[in-house]
Amino acid sequence: MNLPALPLVLLLGVAMMPAVPEARVFDVRGFGARGDGNTLDTVAIQTALDRCSQAGGGTVEFPRGVYFSQPLTISSRTTVLLATGATLLASPAQTNFLKDGGNWLDHKSNDDFKPFIRGTGLTDIAITGNGTIDGNGLNWWGPAEEVRTRNPGRPPLPRPDLIALNDCRNVRLAGVKLINSPRSHCVLNNCENLVVDGLTIQSPAGAANTDGLDAVNCRNVVISRCVIDTGDDNISIKSGRKIEGHAFGCENITVTGCNFLHGHGMSIGSATVGGVHHVMVKDCHFDGTENGLRIKSGRDRGGLVDDVSYSDITMINVHPAVSIVSYYQYSTNDKYPKNDPAQPVSETTPRVRNVCISNVTAFCTQDAGLIIGLPESMITNVVLENVHITAATGLTIQNAKGIRFNNSTVSVKSGLEFSAENAEVEGLKNTRQN
Repeated sequence: MNLPALPLVLLLGVAMMPAVPEARVFDVRGFGARGDGNTLDTVAIQTALDRCSQAGGGTVEFPRGVYFSQPLTISSRTTVLLATGATLLASPAQTNFLKDGGNWLDHKSNDDFKPFIRGTGLTDIAITGNGTIDGNGLNWWGPAEEVRTRNPGRPPLPRPDLIALNDCRNVRLAGVKLINSPRSHCVLNNCENLVVDGLTIQSPAGAANTDGLDAVNCRNVVISRCVIDTGDDNISIKSGRKIEGHAFGCENITVTGCNFLHGHGMSIGSATVGGVHHVMVKDCHFDGTENGLRIKSGRDRGGLVDDVSYSDITMINVHPAVSIVSYYQYSTNDKYPKNDPAQPVSETTPRVRNVCISNVTAFCTQDAGLIIGLPESMITNVVLENVHITAATGLTIQNAKGIRFNNSTVSVKSGLEFSAENAEVEGLKNTRQN
């Protein structure tokens, strides 16, 4: 199997920086921002951002202080610099984030909301520094969860994201702390040439749908040295549609040196219709994460996931360590369909192949993991080498072929280490196969 190629920027050892005239500094206090945590600074901040754009680019600087604001829009060739002790704090008023007014609880789409920081069609942008961007999510999480509790089966309530960048090129996010987003903390959609380095992303474990970082239809991405502790996917790589001119919507993505705490894991999917290709995850640590290494999809949202590698990973208190499942709703438990008949293959049938997992040590609170494809679309060519998992119960493999274990072990408190059904597996011992 060919390992994923590193993006060119990493191979060259060059961190992409926006090509902006650094001499042009636009201090938000110079445009009237108070930074006292009480005064609404939206107009002053947006004016600084607009003046930066009109000047052809530069740095919009936030000195120490708490800058209370409504949603903001950034432009090309702009660096947003949050100094140590600077916090950009979102307004708690839901009406500030609605595009067309009304009661936010009645809205059906995330597109009805303005992200706190947004940009579309941009080039050469950065959000950097040692400061904080706070989404003030407490006012959103409770009502959203209350509605879902009263209406079982209802999809999660739409809410705004903290940062959303669409159709952007040459983006650098570095050093800042992103906390308490109403929904996802950072959504990068159809973007290319991205460096995400040294972010800290946090929200309470019970805050629903608060993904850390979503790379949606993105190409040439390096995510490094981040600490992510959230209420949903720590990182999610997904492709919900075909991208014209690209065989794969998501391609050439490297995740390295990251720490994952609470959250749903290092995820690919669930939407993979546009395809995901060349993903490398290495030198990462998981502690208390609901999932470790996760590829998830379903018959209504699948596509080709190909050439993925995970290496040099340590995990403690995870459940499970490995979850590669084509039944999206069953990705984290053992209630997957046992006698599911094959269905016709379509454009949204999940296909997962060529996955390499190596040099992994994991301690699981429950089962070791799942590798479960569909009867009409088996998971193929998964290699586990030098993988050692300790768990309460074993690893389940179903509807899969070309699964190979080299110098790998699963140690369990009860039952068999492995269970395989409609699967071609090599290198296992103490296995029940049906």
